[in-house]
Amino acid sequence: MAPSAKVMKNDTRNHTDLQDDALIKDVKTEYYNIPLAEVLVDASHGTHTHFELILCRITTADGTEGVGYTYTGGKGGRAIATMIEHDLTPLLYSRNSQNVESITEFLLHTNHYVGRGGLLSFAVSAVDIALWDIRCKRADQPLHKYLSATTNKARCYEGFIDLDYSMDRLEQKVKQSLSEGHTAIKTKVGKADMETDIARVALIRSLIGDENALMIDANYSYDEERAIAFSKAVEKYDISWFEEPISPDEFEGYGRIADATSIPLAMGENLHIIEEFERAIRYSKLSYLQPDASNIGGITGWLKVAKLAAQNNLKICSHGMHELHVSLLAAQSHAGMLEVHSFPIDKYTTHPIQVQNGFAIAPDTPGTGVIFDDSLLKPHLIFET
Repeated sequence: MAPSAKVMKNDTRNHTDLQDDALIKDVKTEYYNIPLAEVLVDASHGTHTHFELILCRITTADGTEGVGYTYTGGKGGRAIATMIEHDLTPLLYSRNSQNVESITEFLLHTNHYVGRGGLLSFAVSAVDIALWDIRCKRADQPLHKYLSATTNKARCYEGFIDLDYSMDRLEQKVKQSLSEGHTAIKTKVGKADMETDIARVALIRSLIGDENALMIDANYSYDEERAIAFSKAVEKYDISWFEEPISPDEFEGYGRIADATSIPLAMGENLHIIEEFERAIRYSKLSYLQPDASNIGGITGWLKVAKLAAQNNLKICSHGMHELHVSLLAAQSHAGMLEVHSFPIDKYTTHPIQVQNGFAIAPDTPGTGVIFDDSLLKPHLIFET
């Protein structure tokens, strides 16, 4: 980072100068389509061969660059990038980059009619994360310290996208995960044959032992009756949570499943506005909230959900983009677990995630700590503005 990008404690410039330095002068958008090392399958989203990565680079008058991003499972990324370019970028120029929350709220409000909870949530998230990157760089602090974290670690689990794995491949994957320092695993369920799902859960529990955590995720592929039946069939395997058993829109249905079963419930990746989380808290009887900063309005939105979780005595977790969420979870006293996701965004950064004995380590670099390696990304670039 250039010296001019820092606001020093003994800076003699007046307040107006500092504000002028923080004005947004340039915005660029980049859209990438990145192949996965192997085909990944879940019960609702189907087959993943690529993931899309959309970057937003914002530069201020003093030369500070903030990099934000969002991602998809392979669809919609071009539309998100186009929305940033055509609908959001013109609204950003000459605004004070330090007014992160008000800018994010303004972008959401201005485009509400066409984007409520949809592509707009992803697009604004990328902008918000870029602004937070600038904010923390100007404060010369890594994100977790800016948020007053007392630790640089977050308990984590590896989230498999493994529904099409053979039993042999599943066993291999579990053993690999344990060897890499994980002490918790989440597996996909939702096969047409429930007995096969039960057998896969049983296999993983036998491999990880009683001391490690196991979660299940149906990607909203069940109905209430099946979710209750499956939950009762696998509760003997000590399941930490059942994620998205049914559609995330069926808030009251979650509540009925919670009443009928013993396994705690979790969801959040498909809730893209704060009001949806409020409704889930009110009706769904969840134990864990799982917002994703890539689609809930960035870091600003994620922190709002974390506050709601604390107010309602719920654990706050995450979905995806573990290289960013590790810093957010490290700063939460009510943190649950960080998902180390199967989309390896961190492999295209200068600091891939570090896992030690079941904990992920937050980066100490000023800013969000997510620094993309352009040499690794460039071969997958589709377009930039």
